[in-house]
Amino acid sequence: MMRVRAGQQWRGSWAIALLVVIGFANEAQAELTQLDLETLGSWQGRNVAQVPNAAPATRFAIDDITGSGPFLQPRLQLAGKFGERSEWRVLLAPLGISEHGRLERPVVFQGSSFAVGAVQARYEFNSWRATWRRRWIDRDDLQVKVGFTAKIRDASIQLRQGSVTARKDNTGFVPLLHAAVERPLGTDWRFEGDIDALAGGPGYAIDAGLRLSRRVSGDWHLYGTVRYLDGGADNEEVYAFARFTSVGVGLSWRPQ
Repeated sequence: MMRVRAGQQWRGSWAIALLVVIGFANEAQAELTQLDLETLGSWQGRNVAQVPNAAPATRFAIDDITGSGPFLQPRLQLAGKFGERSEWRVLLAPLGISEHGRLERPVVFQGSSFAVGAVQARYEFNSWRATWRRRWIDRDDLQVKVGFTAKIRDASIQLRQGSVTARKDNTGFVPLLHAAVERPLGTDWRFEGDIDALAGGPGYAIDAGLRLSRRVSGDWHLYGTVRYLDGGADNEEVYAFARFTSVGVGLSWRPQ
């Protein structure tokens, strides 16, 4: 069963991000060369948290409460050119899970105590990114692009049990390295891959994907995709690591 919870916070974040994209493109007078809209079914491989990252707070598995999924995740990507070999990319990737489940042992989270029994857990990991990249290899049969991504992480974890509610929000800037590859497979087929990633210090982040697309009409392409999302942080404030594996379909506009 596919599940999704898209509340006011999601819709507000989408609206703000879209305004930023429109303003960015207008000021930069950048040429738009690609627009992708996709829907993913995402499964949790793990989702563990402890807030704060010290006793008496309890380390617990969010996915034990919410289940492994799949959960619905939309993604919107816009990309274009700057000059001869430089490109820009903007990605809007919200992710939200809200489910009722059960605690099998007591949990202390964000200074509040939760007993064994029914509980509601909400997990959000919204990602807003802007990328600059350069076509390192630029041939008709192969393109390899490398660059940098500026990511805004908009994350939160919440537990609710009866009248007791505790929530931890975590919004911040994350710099990432970026790489992408594109290879035509005949006249209408195309293979693509991309990755944003960085490791070091108290945590790491990886978002990688592969897709196979086919032209269906004019400038429109239909594609299937698989993605891997993994990362988290281990510091005094928070211990939080999550892993998602996703499959999905998308529609891409790429003018000739």
